[in-house]
Amino acid sequence: MSPASAARVENIGPQGRRRRVLSGAVMLGIGAVVLAALVLTGGDRGWRAVLFVPFWAGALGVFQARGGT
Repeated sequence: MSPASAARVENIGPQGRRRRVLSGAVMLGIGAVVLAALVLTGGDRGWRAVLFVPFWAGALGVFQARGGT
């Protein structure tokens, strides 16, 4: 196996991919709902900055599932 093909070996199966996509989508959805609620109620910008965490976790799950890692 060449080094280039070794870097492309997936380390999760279909069930792991589904789980990561689902958890990523849930976190992105939670972030979107909370962001909408904060914007509509005039929430403080500091609270909006905290939403980095669910958006980051959601994106991480989706990107990991797409990459197979």
